Amino acid sequence: MTQLNYRIELHNGESYLGACRAEEGETHIILPLHGTLRAVTATMRLDCAAGEKIFMNGFQSWTWCPEYRYDDRIRSLRGLPKKGVEHFGVDRYGDYYFVDYPDRKGVTHGESYCYFRKGEKFRLIASLDETPGYTLFCYDALRAELTLRRDCEGLAVDGDFHAFDLFFAEGGEDEVFDAWFAAMAVGCRTKEKIAGYSSWYNRYENISARTIYEDLCGCASLLQPGDVFQIDDGWEENVGDWLAADRGKFPGGLKPIADEIHARGLRAGLWLAPFAANRASRLYRHHPDWFFRHNGERWHCGMNWGGFYALDFDHPEVRAYLKEVFSRVLDEWGFDLVKLDFLYAAAPFGSACETRAGRMRRAMAFLRELCGDRLILGCGVPLMPAFGLVDYCRIGCDVGLDWRNNWLMRHTNREVVSTTHSLSNTVFRRQLNGRAFLSDPDVFFLREDNLRLTEEEKLTLATANALFGGVFFCSDNMGRYDARTRALYRRLLETREAQNIRVAADTPGLVSVTYELDGIHKLLKIKF
Repeated sequence: MTQLNYRIELHNGESYLGACRAEEGETHIILPLHGTLRAVTATMRLDCAAGEKIFMNGFQSWTWCPEYRYDDRIRSLRGLPKKGVEHFGVDRYGDYYFVDYPDRKGVTHGESYCYFRKGEKFRLIASLDETPGYTLFCYDALRAELTLRRDCEGLAVDGDFHAFDLFFAEGGEDEVFDAWFAAMAVGCRTKEKIAGYSSWYNRYENISARTIYEDLCGCASLLQPGDVFQIDDGWEENVGDWLAADRGKFPGGLKPIADEIHARGLRAGLWLAPFAANRASRLYRHHPDWFFRHNGERWHCGMNWGGFYALDFDHPEVRAYLKEVFSRVLDEWGFDLVKLDFLYAAAPFGSACETRAGRMRRAMAFLRELCGDRLILGCGVPLMPAFGLVDYCRIGCDVGLDWRNNWLMRHTNREVVSTTHSLSNTVFRRQLNGRAFLSDPDVFFLREDNLRLTEEEKLTLATANALFGGVFFCSDNMGRYDARTRALYRRLLETREAQNIRVAADTPGLVSVTYELDGIHKLLKIKF
């Protein structure tokens, strides 16, 4: 590797300069400090060879993070109307409000880990612990310089502080990623791949007891015992009010539906956004003190559901409420899996006692405690704080009903709904699958109606999900499949057992995936 030059600044004006050799394996920079941190940075020279690709992990599940070329840049929100960004909270979904976007050619950035790839050789640079603050990487290709910054401004320290905990490795893909996870002593909670159904990507919020029973009857004709039938967003009256279902849609509540799912030999899943509440919710109207506040105002997390806000999970009454919610969902209603969404809302900021990343990790540990051994599918979450705590985790944005989205959607934030962006993350975050958790690449489609994907696009999406994910959900009523489609679904299930999967991604706009299935060599071409 090379020399790592670091600088630590305190608000009292003190600063500490130093250097160390960034060697293969672990590098820890720990200093005795007393005061409030202002900035913790480090730089190292890192040359990028011709044709070498750059990967910078995005802030959370939905953040688009492909492999970049030497002269690429990551687009900021500067071209969007400022009033629109503020009104809709467009910047709240990612790292835009706390990370500087130079928006300059040849400059890329990310959180927690990055790699530089030349052919099949990887140079991995990764954090070993984000509790002291997210490790922010920024690479300037024109200067051949990698800057590292610990996201810890305002943290009060009194004793040994881990300025950086880093891992460096060079070698083959499995070699470097296996070594990183071994160094962290992090493992996957489960090895069980799951298949099933989610209600979201067809009916969206327009669900009811009637539609759920209709899709359950259809899906039960093709799903296998132990598969998951998941009810997504739309069952609640308002986001944040989780103790009862919307009586207009589900007059009998959710327990009879969970019981019917079980009677069909399937496991029952339910969607929740535990750290969020919208304006119309009872929580927002009756418990203003339950919300996370920044500069005296409730923290606006985004535009969904007419605007939603972050709960303060440290408030004793919020903790008691969430404990009651999960007891009802898991113990009373009998759900086996919870899809926990918009989790980034738990930790928009840190404090003098805790960093933003430390708070996020603690929030995930709290959810693990509430769920016990029940299955968690995490979504909308910064990934490294979820390592080893969730069973399954989304690693890309929501797919859409078309391939590439309209112009407006393509020019907002990096967390926007996009089938191509989702598919890109499925490929380029593939190394997390089976190491940090089993990956959820989001759903695929085989249906003909309410969809604008070609047959080739549908097959590409489904095959990639089968090869690189541990969750294999669709949103179709499988009872409407004809014999050909039912046979195709079964073949796709078998694809999950493929061996010797290899990815070639050196041709712009094209990823070629080769794999073996039943002794036969196969090829999947993904065009972006």
